[in-house]
Amino acid sequence: MAFTYNLIDFVLHVDKYVGMMIENFGIFTYLILFAIIFLETGLVITPFLPGDSLIFVIGTFAAQDYLNVFFLYALFLAAAILGDTLNYWIGNYFGVNVFEKSRFFKKEYLERTKKFYRRHGKKTIILARFIPIVRTFAPFVAGIGKMHYGTFLSYNVIGGFIWVTLFLLGGYFFGNIPFVQENLTLIVYLIVLTSILPGAIEYLRNRWRR
Repeated sequence: MAFTYNLIDFVLHVDKYVGMMIENFGIFTYLILFAIIFLETGLVITPFLPGDSLIFVIGTFAAQDYLNVFFLYALFLAAAILGDTLNYWIGNYFGVNVFEKSRFFKKEYLERTKKFYRRHGKKTIILARFIPIVRTFAPFVAGIGKMHYGTFLSYNVIGGFIWVTLFLLGGYFFGNIPFVQENLTLIVYLIVLTSILPGAIEYLRNRWRR
C-alpha cells in the first residue's frame, strides 16, 4: 500500500521529485532519468513509470540551466529506442511460449496479433508512444506478432524521435514562462490526463458496444 501511494505521488508530483533528484544526486541524475525511460518503455512489468510528464518536466529544468538539454535529448532518445527494442525481442523470444503454455492466451489470438501488426503495426508503434501502458505493451506485442524487425526499428526510431522532441523541447521552450513555472504540477496533471484519455474513451466505447 505504501509503495502504491509513493508511486502515485511520484507520478503526479514528478516536478517535486525531479528537483530533489537533481539536488541529491547531481550528475548521476542523468543515469537515473535514462533508467526510468528505458524501463518504462522496455519492460512490460513497469508501465506505471512516468514518461510524457517526466520528459516535459525535465525540459523545464533544462530551460533553467539545471541540466544540459542537448545531453538530455540524446539520452532520452537512446533510452526510448533501446527500451522498445528490448521489449520487442522479449516478446519475440518469449511470446510464443506464453501462448502455447498459458490457458488464458489461445493460439488464435497469436494469429490475430500477427495479422494486426502486418496491417497496422507501423502506425501503432508511432501512436503508442503517446499513450501510457500501451506505449509499454506495443513493442512487446509487435515482437509476439513477429513484425519484421527492420520495419519495427524504423518506426521505433521515428516514434521515439517525435515523442522525445515534442515533450522535451516543449518543456524547454515553455519552461521559462512564469505561468508554466508557477503551475507546473497542474500541467503535469493535464499531461497525465490527456495521455490516458484516448485509452479510456476506447475502453468505454468497447463496453458500450458490448
